[in-house]
Amino acid sequence: MYIFVILNIIIMLLLIFGLYTMQKKHISFSKRVFTGLGLGVLFGLGLQFAYGMESEAVSTSIDWFNIVGSGYVSFLKMIVMPLVFISILSAFTKLKMENNLGKVSGWILGTLVGTTAIAAAVGIASAILFNLEAVQIDQGEAELGRAAQLEEQVVSVQDMTIPQQIVSLIPTNPFLDLTGANPTSTISVVIFAAILGIAFLGIRRKEPVYAEKFADIVETFYKLIMRVVTLILRLTPYGVLALMTKVTATSDYQAIWKLGKFVLASYAALIVMFIIHLLILAIAGLNPVTYVKKAFPVLAFAFTSRTSAGALPLNIKAQTKDMGVPEGVANFAGSFGLSIGQNGCAGIYPAMLAVMIAPTVGIDPLTPSFLLTLVAVVAISSFGVAGVGGGATFAALLVLSALNLPVGLAGLLISVEPLIDMGRTALNVSGSMTAGVITSKATKDLDTSVYNSSSQSA
Repeated sequence: MYIFVILNIIIMLLLIFGLYTMQKKHISFSKRVFTGLGLGVLFGLGLQFAYGMESEAVSTSIDWFNIVGSGYVSFLKMIVMPLVFISILSAFTKLKMENNLGKVSGWILGTLVGTTAIAAAVGIASAILFNLEAVQIDQGEAELGRAAQLEEQVVSVQDMTIPQQIVSLIPTNPFLDLTGANPTSTISVVIFAAILGIAFLGIRRKEPVYAEKFADIVETFYKLIMRVVTLILRLTPYGVLALMTKVTATSDYQAIWKLGKFVLASYAALIVMFIIHLLILAIAGLNPVTYVKKAFPVLAFAFTSRTSAGALPLNIKAQTKDMGVPEGVANFAGSFGLSIGQNGCAGIYPAMLAVMIAPTVGIDPLTPSFLLTLVAVVAISSFGVAGVGGGATFAALLVLSALNLPVGLAGLLISVEPLIDMGRTALNVSGSMTAGVITSKATKDLDTSVYNSSSQSA
């Protein structure tokens, strides 16, 4: 067995060396990410075909591959909270943001929540068109175990009304939230940074000397954090390679085949919503094909890593360097998008589950009152959803409990959860990027020459 593990490690090292060679030849970043994605798929499928999903050779090999894949994600998560905090604060210290602050925030939040409401409608339509019902799924040990776990989690959710949930977003200990200790830590850090930013604007009007000193300190920290981000992002092709190898080598294809109808319905909804993003850009007078090309490396990473928070550095970089979005707008859109208006996790997923589960308690999911209530609840509940693995489950708990539907049935799709979550995460990130581009276009701050250029940052 160890011989096979060593062989697998050697193959992975050769693939990494191949990507490094591409970097030395100055091949574009997006091509290297796409190559890493493709090689990871082929290598992962080869491992499963050669050894089987549950073989010790595969599990041990993946354990070593995780040094690259999980290590890369850990580096990104390490920098997320400092980046969110300093990005929001930096947005306030930039002169251009003062007059447009209300307009920028309104456009970003409106786009995020509005597209989440649309995503809910798309999820509802997909569930109805594919005739999805919870009773169609056989509950095995994994599903029953997940149901029991969700029943425990929902106690704390049901004890809070929606107003209480909104109040819970306000940081009582911002330093604890900077550690990411709570599911709502990201939005709490955003709120804390925004309060400091508003205070800075007041100081700048009354005591500009002190404000200038503070702005210099913020800019210094921002440059330092962004330099760390740049160092980490250079590892993206290698991280995507290892992550995709793990996904394809360890996926339960029998479960995927068995629940193929639900996987197909989910991805149909995700693709339709992504097309809606492109239509929104087209209506704004922007080339959607250009957006796809420049957003691809970010979406590819989000797809393989299943973490919107981990994709934040790539998200901000793509918006500012490749799409011409001002730093302030990109920072707001990227940071807000981690916890507000996640189109995939907080929009499509809870809506589909609600339509599937409603008939089990005698509710007709096709009644207009239920559908309108569902869309409204999904939009409101999209505030504070964590941008890491498990965020979709948290959103589903909020929606199902608000509608008095059995939350235990939310664990029905546990067998294919990782596969569906990949697409949901990519859509989440696309939603925040779309919000940034649309907002800067609406405020006439978008550098269209950068957006329309064929060049892409390395």
